[in-house]
Amino acid sequence: MKIFKKLLVISAVMGAIGLAPLAFAQNNLPELGQSKADIAKSAFKEDAKCTKCHDESENAPILSIYQTKHGVKGDARTPQCTSCHGQSEKHLAGAKDASGRPAPDFVFKKGVYEKSPSQDRMNRCETCHRGEKRANWNGSQHQVNDVACNDCHVVHNPVDKVRVKQTQTQVCYTCHKEQRADSLKNSTHPIAVGKVVCSDCHNPHGSTGPKLLKKNTLNETCFLCHAEKRGPLRFEHQPVVQDCSNCHTPHGSNISPLLKDRPPTLCEDCHDGAHQSKNPPGILPGGVQAGLSLSKLSSGQVGRACMNCHVMVHGSNSPAGGFFQR
Repeated sequence: MKIFKKLLVISAVMGAIGLAPLAFAQNNLPELGQSKADIAKSAFKEDAKCTKCHDESENAPILSIYQTKHGVKGDARTPQCTSCHGQSEKHLAGAKDASGRPAPDFVFKKGVYEKSPSQDRMNRCETCHRGEKRANWNGSQHQVNDVACNDCHVVHNPVDKVRVKQTQTQVCYTCHKEQRADSLKNSTHPIAVGKVVCSDCHNPHGSTGPKLLKKNTLNETCFLCHAEKRGPLRFEHQPVVQDCSNCHTPHGSNISPLLKDRPPTLCEDCHDGAHQSKNPPGILPGGVQAGLSLSKLSSGQVGRACMNCHVMVHGSNSPAGGFFQR
């Protein structure tokens, strides 16, 4: 009775606001007094229309769906085969001239039949999967580029690689080749060992931020892990405040730590005027250190270069002010 009341309320609300077809929810409502076993028996009977032909002998095994959340038949919310693939009456009946079977109403993977248009496949999934992290799906980069849900997700397999940290990047790299190349450079986030994956920074189902970032800006997204760079600080380094990517390449670089160029060249992209001290970078008042000459690299061009003096490049609370010292 409780299940019936909850489903009835959910169906009415979702139908009213257009989040899911009311008819779909009604078709899955259990009868009064029905046990989980009765619900499961009814669901398996409905699925038998398909599974009497489609089984583990398929190139892509079908019955393993019962090892996934989509196969929990004791739950009235669980879809049947026809919930996703349509009633497919012509496919079930076969062609009258015995020339074969027409395609199901919705085909998700190319095989004997051509797969359905991406928007049709998306709509089938959105019948249930809407809201929350998928609220910004429409208009997102994946949606407008015809990337359907099953292009990344595998519904019939008990292990969906894109939802497992150790294998998620393999799925993303299928399309994002440039990011894969960056991840193999000398300085990267710990992507290869599965400590950081694409979905830690990006929301593939849509975002209000640029490039499907989880937050509204790149900096906000970086601060999820790099909280010590957030501030507020008394003396801020303006390029840092604007955008972390002014200096860093998030997917990988051959210069540690994920820098776009080596100092002092990186610093000179902005600081191309005379040095504030009126001395060449790294030259202390009174001349150079013993053993060095201006014909050789000054102390501002060796080691950590500009950061030999400007230690706190992300900003500081130091009384020294703009030098960003400790």
